[in-house]
Amino acid sequence: MQIELPKVISGTTSLGNIYKEMPFAEKTAIVKAYIDASPGVPMFDSAGKYGAGLALEVLGQCLQELGIEKSKVLISNKLAWVRKPLTTPEPTFEPGVWHNLKYDAEQKISYDGILHCFEDGNNLLGDYESQFASVHDPDEYLAAAKNEADYEKRYHDILEAYRALAELKAKGVVAGVGIGAKDWRSIEKISKDVKLDWVMIANSYTIYNHPKELVDFIENLHQQNITIINSAVFHGGFLMGSDFFNYTELHPDNPEHKKYYEWRDRFNEICKAYNINPPAAAIYFGLHVPGIKSIALNSSNPNRVRQNIEMANIEIPAAFWSRMKEEGLIDQNYPHL
Repeated sequence: MQIELPKVISGTTSLGNIYKEMPFAEKTAIVKAYIDASPGVPMFDSAGKYGAGLALEVLGQCLQELGIEKSKVLISNKLAWVRKPLTTPEPTFEPGVWHNLKYDAEQKISYDGILHCFEDGNNLLGDYESQFASVHDPDEYLAAAKNEADYEKRYHDILEAYRALAELKAKGVVAGVGIGAKDWRSIEKISKDVKLDWVMIANSYTIYNHPKELVDFIENLHQQNITIINSAVFHGGFLMGSDFFNYTELHPDNPEHKKYYEWRDRFNEICKAYNINPPAAAIYFGLHVPGIKSIALNSSNPNRVRQNIEMANIEIPAAFWSRMKEEGLIDQNYPHL
């Protein structure tokens, strides 16, 4: 099944107060900017994990505030987490990442659990609903296994979750079933046991990180006609200048973090030499791969949203990529540039 998706999908972590809390009016402006700049039907990617459901809730509120018809928007909800009461000073599921939340979140990956997540997500969206469903971060769920027996139980939970999603698709409740994960090897494993319509690979296939094994896996998915969405190509904002790399805060004076800053500094120098906006180079790299149909981009600044979409259509000269290979910033044998 080949799914038609927009070239640029809007992420929603900023609506869930990632790194900071923004006023509702500013969040609405982000949603409006993306809708206004989208050439076709806009699509938002969200998850119950984002702000313990706050991103889903705010997305629904923003769409309603803007008067967007239900049929004029696509929503993807990555399922695995549902709200629970907040009984600690800050949420327990990702300490230090989400700000000023009124709820905590708990993981529910199983047949019944994923249906609970799906229903909870649509309730939070209010007058809207998700057309695409997936299991969120199954890699982290498996990595938490205490022993081999626990690992096998957890993997069975994941397969049961997909059984539930397959039933939703068969009933026409969702248009496609996918997966969202940071560790692409978990996607590879699950794809052998589950029929997926699409996959979202996060923090993995980027201008900074593109191992040959992952390049080969993307080609394999492409040959199977599975739609690929590339996400987090800025590594959580680091390549755009922040100190967060894949949701972990780095420090320039930490010797273990030095390599990240050195790579970014050299990358910025080469971009300046060719008069290229660094985010545009990262987006171009993340999109120009056979099989990758869309890129999911987050923004906490309404004024950058249109720019993100425009950057997805910018051409980058071959000389720039040759220089990047010469400098060792991307693999010299990388096949797609």
